[in-house]
Amino acid sequence: MRKLVLFAGATALPILIAGSAAGQTSAPRTPTDAAATRADVRELPADQQIIHALSRLTFGAKPGDVQRVRAIGLDKWIDQQLHPDRIDDSGIDAFVKRYPTINGDQKELLQQYNRDQQQRRQVKRATTAADSAAMRREMQQMFNSRRTIVTELQSARVARAVASERQLQEVMTDFWHNHFNVFAQKGAPEPYFLADYDRAVIRPNSLGKFRDLLEGVAKSPAMLFYLDNARSTADSTRPTLANAQRNRARAGAGAMRRMPRRLPNGMTPTPEQMQRLQQQQGRRGGLNENYGRELLELHTLGVDGGYTQQDVINVARAFTGWTIKQPQQGGGFIFRPQVHDAGEKVVLGNRLAAGRGIEDGEQVLDILARSPVTARYIATKLARRFISDVPPQAVVDRAAKTFLATDGDIREVVRSIVTSPEFFSRQAFRGKVKSPFEVVVSAMRALNAQPDSTPRTALVVAYLGQPIYGHQAPNGWPETGEAWMNTGAILNRINFGMGVAAGRLPGVDIRGLAALDTMQTATREKQVDAVVASLLNGIASPDTRAVLVSGENPLAGRDTSAAPADVFSEVAPAMQNSDQMMDARPNTRRNNPNMPQQAGGKRAVLEGRGLGNIPQLTGLAQIVGLALGSPEFQRR
Repeated sequence: MRKLVLFAGATALPILIAGSAAGQTSAPRTPTDAAATRADVRELPADQQIIHALSRLTFGAKPGDVQRVRAIGLDKWIDQQLHPDRIDDSGIDAFVKRYPTINGDQKELLQQYNRDQQQRRQVKRATTAADSAAMRREMQQMFNSRRTIVTELQSARVARAVASERQLQEVMTDFWHNHFNVFAQKGAPEPYFLADYDRAVIRPNSLGKFRDLLEGVAKSPAMLFYLDNARSTADSTRPTLANAQRNRARAGAGAMRRMPRRLPNGMTPTPEQMQRLQQQQGRRGGLNENYGRELLELHTLGVDGGYTQQDVINVARAFTGWTIKQPQQGGGFIFRPQVHDAGEKVVLGNRLAAGRGIEDGEQVLDILARSPVTARYIATKLARRFISDVPPQAVVDRAAKTFLATDGDIREVVRSIVTSPEFFSRQAFRGKVKSPFEVVVSAMRALNAQPDSTPRTALVVAYLGQPIYGHQAPNGWPETGEAWMNTGAILNRINFGMGVAAGRLPGVDIRGLAALDTMQTATREKQVDAVVASLLNGIASPDTRAVLVSGENPLAGRDTSAAPADVFSEVAPAMQNSDQMMDARPNTRRNNPNMPQQAGGKRAVLEGRGLGNIPQLTGLAQIVGLALGSPEFQRR
């Protein structure tokens, strides 16, 4: 077990990076203990089982949740959460209707985007100063439209996580959004695709069949655009399903050799100009391997999944022609046989016969969705999400077996994990570090906050290091705790807790909490007891309790005098530019195990304009703020 300790004078606050949570000790496992770990054995006491299930199957318990689950029965409650269609969620559905843009039809959004693009091109031809001013206004209008979509998408994700009764569905929606990551700033059209991606692809399939989810993602304009498959076509040497197109391609190959290296004005062509010249001379775009590679490496088999570079190429060939309609046509999925590589292909030892069309891609999805390697990869990731950063092999094996036996039924795979003895083990209890998204949402839920319809709360998530739809690389945000824990991140999280207790987060007012409303004049020790009971489920280490009783911020003495105003006061100005919600993201270099070292750390402190300058709290508010920054609350 490793610890990261912040020293402030004589005060030390341990933040556990791996192993058991603060204050949790486990006796060494004996052979007898191991033999006793059966499907009907749960190490945790009954109430801790409920606390643990609420911390993993939801984004954190709300006041009264433990009592409600106890009354229903834990196993019955788990089964209810596994069937979200049986849970009334009309309250959050009505709330989300407040977002006019993302509730619109994707076709209408894309048609508006197309009109904006046409106006932009017209204004761009302007030569006078007045026309130039008009162009700037048009550009700003387009930016505002795109900004509105992004901020509504981010705000709605947070709102659903805070207030939905279908909490497990929200947890799984978050999991699959990360697994099938899409970056909102890929290009101008991407935000227009994302609303439908969440509403029609990820959310409804989050507990369904993996094969259905995989195809939904493969055909989604959001993914087709993000990983460039929309412009992937058969190479000029390959046969297609349209002879005329093939003939034009052959003619274009000769024209390609005559492609000008310079424009008439002597300038080198831009990529957009080169593309237009290629289209004019009949050249097809050619094969793009991006989606084929990520489909194998990230979506199904995993980086060590046993595929070859030739498999990547042939998978990419199988998905040629899977593209997007033009914006004026609504931008939906379309298969274009005239650019599909109709040659024979071999994928993972499976022959795909020549002369076929969309069936090639569909067969690849069948092969991958039913592969034992995919079953193990998905089972491992789900066990990592729900149990521990290094999940027990036994539960992974059972989950993979369930995946194959049920034809990829995600609900049953999750059930096998969250009802397992490993899930209810002492080692798993408070064994996961929360991501910034989880920290913010769990704080709102713990304080019984109402969902926030503004971008403010989502912007706080971004400043803590995890902007929603803001991860540039396709591998998604880190899944293990050490990625989120460094000195700067801890500083930010403690100061976040203090800011929340001070009422800086929309919808949060600790004075309205039933568990604390009679504690304002109580002794300090009784106030600490009440906060530990309501926010930390009655479990706090001696170190944490000492901090709460003394009121000594573990960062006291740290020089924060140079830091500007805290993040909460900077949220409103930042709303003028939604791109700032992406700017707090850490280094996203692909396949770098140390990629998130800055996640929520020093860079976020600077770009967030200093989470260190927090209000000077006293009394109950101070205790609440320190509790939200404690190791116990930062873990789930």
